[in-house]
Amino acid sequence: MSLIAWPVPAPDLHADVHPALAEAARAASAAYGVIRRSHGRTALAEEVAMGADGTPTMRVDAAVEDAIAESAQRSGVNLLSEEAGFLDHGSALTLVVDPVDGSANAASGVPLSCFAGALVRDASPSEALTVWLDTGRTWWARTGHPTPYRTSGRTSLDGATVNLLRPRRSNRDAWLRVLDRAGRLRVLGTTCLETVLVAEGSVDAFADAGSDTLRICDLAAAIVTVPAAGGAVIDARGRPLEFDPDLTRRWSGVAAATPQLADDLAATILG
Repeated sequence: MSLIAWPVPAPDLHADVHPALAEAARAASAAYGVIRRSHGRTALAEEVAMGADGTPTMRVDAAVEDAIAESAQRSGVNLLSEEAGFLDHGSALTLVVDPVDGSANAASGVPLSCFAGALVRDASPSEALTVWLDTGRTWWARTGHPTPYRTSGRTSLDGATVNLLRPRRSNRDAWLRVLDRAGRLRVLGTTCLETVLVAEGSVDAFADAGSDTLRICDLAAAIVTVPAAGGAVIDARGRPLEFDPDLTRRWSGVAAATPQLADDLAATILG
């Protein structure tokens, strides 16, 4: 039995989104709608392959990524994606994408998952797009250009609203240190959506509290969108966030309303 088949709308895209990025987003949304209508929870969550990032690939991930890969080939741009890795089409441009961020949510019918991608030229991102798959709502930004999004402007962790990656045994103490200072914590299970909420000021910060879980595909869109809105994206341990095709690399990413809050949150995570 398939999930309750509410319609998956086409993304509401700004007219100036790069055609390759726009086509990838449309392909992702269309494929997500098809797979949801035709498969139930167990089938969507079934592990069908091992991704290039070293983690299992769910059926829902594979279906959406396949559509994006076909789109990138048509557009003539390279693709760096969690499951397929790097697909070289001989272009100076590379799409760095997370096909379905929040895969567990998507497979379970929780309507909190998104497509997120950045267009990168010679390791420098030029624009980013995040699409909330279940609603079609989008966030788009260009490097060095004004954006309508504005962060909350908060500079201190004390009393802040913070979204965190789910806790693990390895980072329990760091998680609790953030809990002790923040005013409110949420765990939504979708990094890319949570970071654009930082950009638009709905939450003050998002972080992986030191578990070194996030890949560049998880952070690519945030690296463009959050700073454009006045915020900062850093690694809690101070490592540079680099667009590297090696998907075994991991970061403890922090996206915050201001550089001051990012540093405060990182220091709290490290203790």
